[in-house]
Amino acid sequence: MKIISVNVGLPIKVNFGKEVVTTGIFKNPIQHRVKLNKLNLDGDKQADLTVHGGIDKAVYAYPSEHYRFWKEEIRDFKYSWGTFGENLTTEGLFEDTVRIGDHFKIGSAKVMATQPRMPCYKLGVRFGRMDIIKKFLESGKSGIYFKVIKEGEIGISDTIKLIKKDNNDVTIKNIVDIVTKGEKENTTLMEKAIQVPGLPTGWKNYFLEKLSNLKKK
Repeated sequence: MKIISVNVGLPIKVNFGKEVVTTGIFKNPIQHRVKLNKLNLDGDKQADLTVHGGIDKAVYAYPSEHYRFWKEEIRDFKYSWGTFGENLTTEGLFEDTVRIGDHFKIGSAKVMATQPRMPCYKLGVRFGRMDIIKKFLESGKSGIYFKVIKEGEIGISDTIKLIKKDNNDVTIKNIVDIVTKGEKENTTLMEKAIQVPGLPTGWKNYFLEKLSNLKKK
């Protein structure tokens, strides 16, 4: 597993329909090594901190292998690394094998997988079409958010090494499946997920509420 591209970008204003939207989803590849901090990479910021960024979403990785799927799914679009707003375009790192709570070493930094990306309208802004939001969610190709355990420098071609496996065995894809395939069909998985120490509080509260409502029925 390794980094194919490192991508950063500061929030900009773009015209979208009749509105002017401020977004940080437009990322550009850089060639130099960069500092990975607790909240983001040097030279990178999020526009809306109520739904993006924060300790549990400090860095976003997206598999380079998924680009082949999207180039077939949406052909009239010019793709480049960072298209999905990812900080790290990766090779060999997938949602169905990475577990919530897994620790990785990248360059001199250490990170922990925390959650999948749930698409918002900013992805629609990036693609210039709102149907990408539904397509993205249903594809299961969510990418992976990481929490920074140890700050350090990272760069292109750095190895992504698994250094600590979470024994609860709840993958990033499992979380996406609960959302897309229905909570009722995934009760056991939700009960398992809330036991994972690395799962952010927001997700745990969401699953606890769903489980409580199911028990009332």
